Amino acid sequence: MSGAKKRFGQHFLHDPYVLDRIVRTVNPQPADALIEIGPGRGALTRLLIAKLDRLRVIEIDRDVIAPLRAACGDSPKLEIHLEDALNVDFAQFIADRPLRLVGNLPYNISTPLLFHLLRYVGSVRDMHFMLQKEVVDRMCAEPGSDDYGRLTVTLAARADCVSLFDVGPGAFNPPPKVDSAVVRLTPRPAPFPLTDLAAYDRIVTAAFGQRRKTLSNGLKGLLTTAQIAAVDIDPGIRAEQLAPQAFARLSEAWSAARGAAT
Repeated sequence: MSGAKKRFGQHFLHDPYVLDRIVRTVNPQPADALIEIGPGRGALTRLLIAKLDRLRVIEIDRDVIAPLRAACGDSPKLEIHLEDALNVDFAQFIADRPLRLVGNLPYNISTPLLFHLLRYVGSVRDMHFMLQKEVVDRMCAEPGSDDYGRLTVTLAARADCVSLFDVGPGAFNPPPKVDSAVVRLTPRPAPFPLTDLAAYDRIVTAAFGQRRKTLSNGLKGLLTTAQIAAVDIDPGIRAEQLAPQAFARLSEAWSAARGAAT
């Protein structure tokens, strides 16, 4: 049997209690357009496919394909895409119903993969992922906390984020050196006024580019101190002190300033 490969960040989930809890949490229905990312040897896949008419999986490691098929009893319902999830165009799977995404994501690419998946949230019903606990803490953080950052604020404009339960290292083979957690993301429109998502992302990225900088320094070249103050935000505070809706006000100000300059 193929061993876990460090370069793919593989830690195979094997704990039956955790696997069952994930399935009950996801609650797949036969007609769901569900996609599993990183199925590995199929411990979760075999439980999901038993409840579905079809299951698409995206796996980068060709060496696990044979045990994956075997775990699912060579089911014709299993559709395998041998690809790097970071390069997958998920739009190809969008048809008459929203996608549901699930997976034990490789911890070494979890953050860039999340940003990649956010491109498709308009066509996604929900996402259930096993991630490094510190990443989940960042996803669901509150303003002012050490975990609050670019990922938190980017997600806040696109989805509700709920940390569901923690999972210890012993649930995996090989055990990771960190705790894990299962998170649910439910896409929805921004819960605050926001007309330009691209501008919002630009402001958020710039503001968190150097966390120790004040807002006026982080946004230098985009907004002046006066423009920041004009939307009732203190230019002297740091980005991690601002709620997502404040970044929306900054992005609206930047969009307005660019429009006035043209």
